[in-house]
Parts: sequence; C-alpha cells; structure tokens
Amino acid sequence: MLTVRIGRRRHKSQGIRSLFLILAVLGVIFLIVFLLMKSQNHSISWYQEFIGPEGLHVLKESKVSTSSPIQRSNLCGIQKPCPDGDINFYISSGAASVIGPKICVAGKMVMGKMEKNVGEGINIAVLNGKTGEVIKTEFFNMYDGEIEPMIKFLESIERKTIVMIASFDDPATKLNEEARSLIKQLGSSAIDSLAFRDNWVFVGGKAAEGVGVKSNLEKHVKNNRDQNKYDNWPEMTELLGCVPRYLE
Repeated sequence: MLTVRIGRRRHKSQGIRSLFLILAVLGVIFLIVFLLMKSQNHSISWYQEFIGPEGLHVLKESKVSTSSPIQRSNLCGIQKPCPDGDINFYISSGAASVIGPKICVAGKMVMGKMEKNVGEGINIAVLNGKTGEVIKTEFFNMYDGEIEPMIKFLESIERKTIVMIASFDDPATKLNEEARSLIKQLGSSAIDSLAFRDNWVFVGGKAAEGVGVKSNLEKHVKNNRDQNKYDNWPEMTELLGCVPRYLE
C-alpha cells in the first residue's frame, strides 16, 4: 500500500538548534539584568559612603512619604553623653563641594544646608557660654569673597562665648594674618597651617579678659592629592564631644 505524507518532515537537529537559541537569548537577558542590578548597588554604596548612613536613611524616608516630617535628630548623629552642665555638640565639615557642613548643639541642628545658613568657606556659630543658646551664625566665602566681613565678625565676638567652626570646600585662600590671629585667639592651633581645600572643624571661645584659651576640640585634614578620598578634596571631618559652660 502506498502512503502519501503531506508536508515536510522536521529534522531532529533543527529542534535542538532552536532550543539552544532560546537558552542563549535567556542567558543574555539574565546577564544584562545582573549587570544593571550590580551597577545600581554600586551607586547606592558610593552615595551612602559619601553622605553617611544618617543621610541615606533620611533620603529613603523622604522617598517613602513626603508628608511626614524628617527626623532632625538623624542629621545630628549620635550625641555623646555629657556631664551635668556641659553642652554636647556635633560638627562635620563639608565633603568635597557637594555635601555641606553642619553644626549641632544639644541634638539640634543650628547650621546646615536645610537651615540655609551655610556656604563654601568658613561657617561660624557663636553660643552664649552660660546658657548654650545660639547668639549668631554666619558663613564667609574664602575663595572669591572678601576677608574684611569675617574680620569684623570675629572682632565682634564677646567674651565668655563658645565658638564653633566648620569648613566647606576651601577655607583658606582669602585668609590673611589678621584673620588667622583672631581665630588663634579663640584657641585654634591648626589655623596657622590651614591651606587650600583642607577640611577643618573647631570648637573654642573667648574667655574672660586676660585669660588665654587653648582648645583641644579641633580636627584638621590636609588636602593631599595622593591621599584624598574625593580626588581634589580630603575626607569629611567630624568632631563630637562636650564643652563646659562658663561659670559666673
């Protein structure tokens, strides 16, 4: 009996090639997805290192809900316990020219980007030495600003006050001997060597008439291209601790 087959018989090797092609396409898709996820995780890790875990926590919280207020305490870091009567503080310099400095007193931000009272150069907060209340804050551009306003500000600081300073980007280009001398009188030992794009944080003050001041609440990181964390800028500098009030 003669049997007639309609259509062409599919060869077994063609089916194997089709299966191999499908697996290859799936493999390429998986590889692309894996590389994208790895790249995203790297970006998050770099940004977390740059702004710190507290900043990343606040960023995540703000994405989840724009209606709930940001917890300000997260921006001031962990506060150091202090003896009765002392004032706790947290200060950080800027990071490169992107992340600004901040000054916190008793867990409250007194200078920062969100307060809109910081800028490139030298940022200064003056506190009442007896109560710890903020008297005034100001920032001075030390790259293309004028030095005279900062000199007048430093000269106006009254005695029995606490002075907190944080650098951002470049704190030294416009500094002259008069300005350095005034800051040195507040207790700084690093001001003489402060240079272009160094990072610097400091707590000092003006004591009673005729009483010299020398502060050990100070950190200074030199700008060194071979050691910098952010190419043209050193790592962010932080300082936290306790400062005693002035007694009557």
